[in-house]
Amino acid sequence: MLTNIIKLFFFSLSFFIFISPISPQFLPPNYGHQGEWTLLHESTGIVAMHMQLLHNNKVVIYDRTDFGRSNLSLPGGLCRYDSGEQALTYDCTAHSILYDTTNNGFRPLMVQTDVWCSSGSVIPNGTLVQTGGFNDGDHVVRTFSPCLDHENCDWLEFPEYLLRRRWYGTNHILPDGSIIIVGGRREYSYEFYPRNPQAPFLLRFLIETTDYAENNLYPFVHLLPDGNLFLFANTRSILLDYKQNRVVREFPEITGGDPRNYPSTGSSVLLPLDENNNGSNVEAEIMVCGGAPKDSYGRALRQDFVRAVSSCGRLKVSHVNPNWEMEPMPTPRVMSDMLILPTGDVIIVNGGESGTAGWNNARDPVTRPIIYRPSVHESSLRFSVMSPAFRPRLYHSSAILLPDGRVLIGGSNPQIYYNFTNVLYPTDLSLEAFSPPYLSVEYTALRPRIMHVDQTVRHRQSFRVKFIVLNFLSGNVVSVRIIAPSFTTHSFAMNQRMVVMNKLGVSRVGPAVYNVDVVAPSTAEIAPPGYYLLFLVHAEIPSPGVWLKIE
Repeated sequence: MLTNIIKLFFFSLSFFIFISPISPQFLPPNYGHQGEWTLLHESTGIVAMHMQLLHNNKVVIYDRTDFGRSNLSLPGGLCRYDSGEQALTYDCTAHSILYDTTNNGFRPLMVQTDVWCSSGSVIPNGTLVQTGGFNDGDHVVRTFSPCLDHENCDWLEFPEYLLRRRWYGTNHILPDGSIIIVGGRREYSYEFYPRNPQAPFLLRFLIETTDYAENNLYPFVHLLPDGNLFLFANTRSILLDYKQNRVVREFPEITGGDPRNYPSTGSSVLLPLDENNNGSNVEAEIMVCGGAPKDSYGRALRQDFVRAVSSCGRLKVSHVNPNWEMEPMPTPRVMSDMLILPTGDVIIVNGGESGTAGWNNARDPVTRPIIYRPSVHESSLRFSVMSPAFRPRLYHSSAILLPDGRVLIGGSNPQIYYNFTNVLYPTDLSLEAFSPPYLSVEYTALRPRIMHVDQTVRHRQSFRVKFIVLNFLSGNVVSVRIIAPSFTTHSFAMNQRMVVMNKLGVSRVGPAVYNVDVVAPSTAEIAPPGYYLLFLVHAEIPSPGVWLKIE
C-alpha cells in the first residue's frame, strides 16, 4: 500500500511539474528558512518600473519612452518617432517587454507614447488597461490583450481618451468590471474607464492632502466589501461612495503624522478577506507601512537624507470606531513594495532606509525582505527577516507575485536616464526572483498540488478542488484562497486582494488524493469579476497557483 502511495505521489508530482508555470531549472536546489534569491536575467534591456502578470503566465513590463535608448532593440527595424520627445526624436529601442514565466524568455513590445508613472488594471476579459503617463501620454489609454505566442500581440493606444491628465494616478477595478482612475499630479478628481459622461468628479480630499512636496500622489485605493472605496493620501484616509461622489466618513489620521504617499513613499495592502464563519459581515482591515517624515523631500534635495519611517499601521475599517494600531518594522523603509503571499502573509521588499522617492533622493538600500504574518497574536513575533537580495532596489523598482509562489523583482532607476557608470546607484535592468521559505524542499511532502478545478465559476457557486499531497495532516489545515494579481509601480500594488473562500469540507478520494469543497466569493464587491490565481494551502504550505475566472 505504501509503495503504491509513493508511486502515485511522484507520478502526480511529475505531472504537475510538467504543467507548472515555472520550469524547475530556474529554481535553486534549496531555499532555506530565510528564502532564496535567483537571478533570472542580468539585463532585459529595460527598467522594470511597472509590472502586471496576465492569465497566460506572461508579465507586461515597461519603463518610460523619454529615457533615451534602452538596451533592447525593437524588431524588424521598427522605430518610434516623436517630434516633441525630450530625449530622442527617433528611438529604435524598446521600452516595454513581455516576460514569459514558463521559459524565462522575453520579447520587446512597441509603446508609442510616454508611459512614465502611469497606472493600470486588468478588466474581466483579461485585458490590461493602462492609463496616463507623461507628456504625450498623459491623456492616453493603452490596452494589452493576452494572445498565443505566434500572434505577437502588442500595445494598442487610444489618444486623448482620458478627460484629465493622469500622471501618478491610481487605478482600481470595480464590482461592475469598470475602472476608477484617481488623482494624479495636480489633478484632484477621478474618472472611469469606460468613460462616464458625467466625469470627472472633483475630490476635495486630494486638494486637502496636498502639501509643498505633494505627498498624496499614487493614493492608496482599496475596494471594500460594502462597495465603497478606502482612500489614503498623505496622512489621512476616507471612505468614498464613488457612485454618489460622497465622502461617507473620514478615519483618524495615521498615528505619528508622517506622510505615506509619493514622494514620502510607503505602501499599503488590504489584508485578506475571509468568508469563513462571517456571514455577510466580512471584516476589512487596511495595513500601511513605511514612508518618510514630513520634511524629507526638501532635505533630500539638499543632500540631507532623513531616516525613513519604521512603523506599520493597521486599521479595521469595517469597525464602528476604528483606530490605527501601530507596530514597528525591523528596519525603516521608504519605497518598499508590499505583496500578499499565498499563505496570507505579507512580504515587504525593496526600498531604502533614508530619504524619499525621486531622482537620487534615497540612500541606504534595504536588501533584506521582511515577511509579516498578520494572523500571529503576539505582535513582536509577526515580522521575520529574510536573506539579502543580490542588488539594491530603490526608485522605480517593482515586485509582483508569480503563479508558483515566488516574487518577481526588478527595476531601480534613481537616475534621470539610463546611467550605468560613475553614479552611486546605477540603472538596473535585471530581473530576479525571491522564493519565500514555504518553497523549501523540506516541505515537499506537505506541499499540495491541484489536480482539477473548474476554470470558471460564478459568485456564491459551490465548487470542488481536487488535490494531491503526500503527507496529509488534517482537513482543518486546508484552505483555498484566490489572489488578484496586481499592477505594481512606485511601491503600490494596485487591485491586489486576497479572498479566503468559505470551506464546506475535505474528503479523501484515493491514496494521497483529496477533495475540498468551497464556495466562490459571495459578491462582486468582495471579488470583482475577472481572473484570479487560486492557491490551496495545506499546513501553511501553498500549492502552485492555477487560474480561475470569476464571472
